[in-house]
Amino acid sequence: MFMSIKNLCVLVGFGAACASALAEPDEEALGKSLGYPNGARWSAMENRVGAWSALDRVPGVLSDTVARGNTVLPLPPVSVPVEVKYRYRNLGYTLDEYLERRRITGLLILKNGEIVAERYRYGRTEDARFLSFSMAKSVTSMLIGAALQRGLITSLDDPAGQYVKDLQGSAYGQTSIRHLLRMSSGLTFTERYDGQDDVSKLSRSFATGNPSVTSVLRSFSDRHSPSGQKFVYASAETEVLGRVLTGATGLSMADLTSEWLWKPMGAERDAFWCKGRDRQAGAYFCFNASLRDWGRLGVLMAKDGKLGEQQILPADYLREATDAALQPPAFAPYKATPYFGYGYQFWLHPLKERTFAFQGVYGQSLFVQPATGIVMVQTAVYAQASGHQDPEPYAERAAFWLGVLQSLGGRTERY
Repeated sequence: MFMSIKNLCVLVGFGAACASALAEPDEEALGKSLGYPNGARWSAMENRVGAWSALDRVPGVLSDTVARGNTVLPLPPVSVPVEVKYRYRNLGYTLDEYLERRRITGLLILKNGEIVAERYRYGRTEDARFLSFSMAKSVTSMLIGAALQRGLITSLDDPAGQYVKDLQGSAYGQTSIRHLLRMSSGLTFTERYDGQDDVSKLSRSFATGNPSVTSVLRSFSDRHSPSGQKFVYASAETEVLGRVLTGATGLSMADLTSEWLWKPMGAERDAFWCKGRDRQAGAYFCFNASLRDWGRLGVLMAKDGKLGEQQILPADYLREATDAALQPPAFAPYKATPYFGYGYQFWLHPLKERTFAFQGVYGQSLFVQPATGIVMVQTAVYAQASGHQDPEPYAERAAFWLGVLQSLGGRTERY
């Protein structure tokens, strides 16, 4: 029977057991009694909820505003409510039960641009601007498509160093934009989230400026594979793409995002990028936006970059970025990884219907199935960065997304 714990509590009365059941997962460890603080140690467990929804207020963090425009794309509620259900480990659950089981700070589900469900947890509200972590990589890819559309980037096969003076002569500078988009430079870069890997080195240089991010990027020279042949996840490749954008245009990532995405798509609130000590935005991890505006990005992607009569992003680029059928064999689902394929900074689901995701560590995700108009945004504070460290919340998220598709008339036939 599909009945949430919350509804069961309503039926039997609000006793102590129900009060405990209604507590949000690990809320005390996450700082509830402290008012969900946003201290300078913003990855500390007690600071995650507060900091990851207001990173611009964290001491020491530099930020750059992405201005909204004068027109807001409406996201009305669906006219007929839909109950979202899913199955996980042979048991049936509801949307409310999903929230009661996992550390979700925000959840938004859209169908054809209408709100099916919108939830905020751990004291968050609609004005919170949630940290994306690596969902930012997909935003960076969208901006690459916009620069290509405008002729500011001549070709995806140009080497990055053509646009980034400081990387000329380096291995990353010699790598093509296309290979960086597919994370296939072949350069050895470790990303284990253990504090001792290359992404930790990159992030420390971003935060302190010592050594500089450019010098860290120039230090990678060993190739495990020829460029363009193999997907290996590496945040440095997106950071190079961010510098390609600013080098090609002479504008900041914040200004580009405002003019090319935020204003034309009808964002409701200003967003922001975090900046490193060199004043360059962290293209690989540090874009921050409200839940609904993340949803609007999903709607824009579901419509292949077109809203109304305006083609905001090039449709052919977005198809190449997100369609599993258009990828070289090594980047297809079950090939790039044991499950996902990989496009131009987008994760490609192994479904026959084009389905893709923006994904970030600790549970951040934006899923899109364009043909059925279904979009789901989730922000979270999972205990572990990746499914390699703790597979359970990630496996249940995947089951929940399939349940969303099934509940809303989506397509789930496997690739």
